[in-house]
Amino acid sequence: MTVRRGNRDDANSVRALYLAVARQGLGLARTEDEITAEYVCAFIENSLAQGVFLVVEDEGRKELAGEIHAYRNGLRRFSHALSSLTVAVHPSAQRRGIGRQLFATLLSHVTHQMPDIERIELLTHESHERAKALYESMGFHREGRFERGIRNAHGGLEADIPMAWLRPARATAKDYIEESGSGNES
Repeated sequence: MTVRRGNRDDANSVRALYLAVARQGLGLARTEDEITAEYVCAFIENSLAQGVFLVVEDEGRKELAGEIHAYRNGLRRFSHALSSLTVAVHPSAQRRGIGRQLFATLLSHVTHQMPDIERIELLTHESHERAKALYESMGFHREGRFERGIRNAHGGLEADIPMAWLRPARATAKDYIEESGSGNES
């Protein structure tokens, strides 16, 4: 299993992955008919231009085993945040740690390569217990709930749960001076 940066040539494979996941009915907000080539190409372009786009190749498989992406929304006031985070793991590859590996690689990339990113945001269905547990184990925390925010696979309404990962606080020179008591002399 290999996690690598995605590229434009992955568009057809990512679309096939998303279609396989959408057939399950839980995990993606989009239904099969909404997973168009245009949709996939648009999020790939956004992720390549202002975010992160990773895929998982599994030896012996022709299709991708997983994908994760997130990107800035383009507004300066939110340039410190990656949003629109989506993760997909092929149904035949689930429960093998692929989602965890994708998140770990994403967080490592953001931590080491994108020092200006302070938060990563995602939404998950209230009923998606496995997903919430994974996100929390990766350092995301719940930030509330959007009541009746999403229609589930059975047609009912349920809450969408906003979650975020926050970069651990970093000490600055100013923090050090204030903590040590120096710098207050005039």
